[in-house]
Amino acid sequence: MKRLTVKLAALASCLALLSGITLVSAPAAGARVKKDLRAASAGVKYLDGTFALYDSLQRQIFDYAEVGYHEYKSAEALCRHLEENGFTVERGIAGIPTAFVARFGSGSPVIGLMAEYDALPGLSQEILPYRKARVEGGSGHGCGHNLLGTAAVAGAVAISKYLAQGHAGTVCLFGCPAEEGGGGKAYMMREGCFEGLDAMLDWHPDTQITVNDKTGLANVQVKFSFHGKSSHAAGAPDKGRSALDAVEAFDYMMNLMREHVPSDSRIHYVITAGGKAPNVVPDFAQVVYYFRNPDREVVRDIFNRAVKAAEGAAMGTGTTMEYEIISGNYERLPNQTLSDLVYKNLQAVGGVFYDDAEMAFAKEMMANSGITDPAAVDAALWKIQHVIPASENKLSGWVSSDVGNVTWGVPTGSFRMAAFAPAGSGHCWQQVASGGSTIGTKGLMAAARVFYLCAYDLLNSPETVAAAKAEFERKRGADFKFVPLMGDRQPDFDYQLRK
Repeated sequence: MKRLTVKLAALASCLALLSGITLVSAPAAGARVKKDLRAASAGVKYLDGTFALYDSLQRQIFDYAEVGYHEYKSAEALCRHLEENGFTVERGIAGIPTAFVARFGSGSPVIGLMAEYDALPGLSQEILPYRKARVEGGSGHGCGHNLLGTAAVAGAVAISKYLAQGHAGTVCLFGCPAEEGGGGKAYMMREGCFEGLDAMLDWHPDTQITVNDKTGLANVQVKFSFHGKSSHAAGAPDKGRSALDAVEAFDYMMNLMREHVPSDSRIHYVITAGGKAPNVVPDFAQVVYYFRNPDREVVRDIFNRAVKAAEGAAMGTGTTMEYEIISGNYERLPNQTLSDLVYKNLQAVGGVFYDDAEMAFAKEMMANSGITDPAAVDAALWKIQHVIPASENKLSGWVSSDVGNVTWGVPTGSFRMAAFAPAGSGHCWQQVASGGSTIGTKGLMAAARVFYLCAYDLLNSPETVAAAKAEFERKRGADFKFVPLMGDRQPDFDYQLRK
């Protein structure tokens, strides 16, 4: 009998691999009943039959490609789908027109999921394995938020199918705009949108599969504007006071400062305005900075030093300066209890496997991206088919996200799922193209399964919920108070349109 059981388990694993994505791994001894219940539950059955539905929905968001705070059609498409599946939807939360919360069920525990759906300026791309913009200069989903939002919605609907059978608990799907530099979740956090949750689940598309248990980097985005006096650069240079000189002096001081900040800090900038003609002394110039560190207090210190440097640059060039904090994000507060749960369910879902057409697409894209060595190709493809331990996750420690704010308000478990062909390095045409294809849809459906299995476990394990909350309170501290890094400013709804 034991030998027959092993053979049947092996056969089940093979069949699952052939279907495209491993759904549930062979159960461990003593856990068969629980695993079988999960595999046969309403949520898994729902996701098994909705690949085409969510492929269509992610393509819809892909086609809209709306930038931060302007995701009107994208947010509405997700809201309508949730309402069609019995969710109660509240639009315009936190005073943000494209933010929403959708709820289903009643009672505890209350499980949250987060959806993002904003695109990036300048990354318009056809679903092709080579660079070709759909609209020159247009926007595109270079970070896969067409997949991120759709997977969260699919996972939430799957959870609702289970709750609808009479199980206690609530699922809340939060529509979170403007992750790309707008810090939408920071404003939602400030307005108390995430209060009352027992746990939050979060994911991001990637070229690997792993749990995200690192702090990442806190960051602030700051716009420094300098005002001078215009004059003819040849006829009356002594009458002018160059705002561009001030920006250059400021940038020079900031580049000197790099030697004197903690080594795990990041400082980067772009000059967004520097004058129009060389023979006119610029009376206005502007530079936008990002300051990052794993500790938000270090970020605050670097920011304060930068303000003094900007004041000095203005004083030395006879100009004036003003600054504006565009966004601010905390580092993440990892929750090991939820990370362990997520990792277990990542292993249960397993890797993403391409069909022949998808594999040809991926390999052509890799070749067009300079990845031609057979060993490098095989290694990259291996990573999308296997779950890697958190210790081998080399990216997440250097990523900033407005999710960090939320992790200080509710225990959060995060993961990354292979939803892109393994080419490019983030915010690139390769991720736009592959994310819009069925390669992206396979990744998002795998992520939705992880969401469902994690929620199933939390709904049926009050002790896990209690352990996650106890760890959260211990790490956060009894005296914690959320003080947003962007202060009391209101969101800049048009920040992406001016880039």
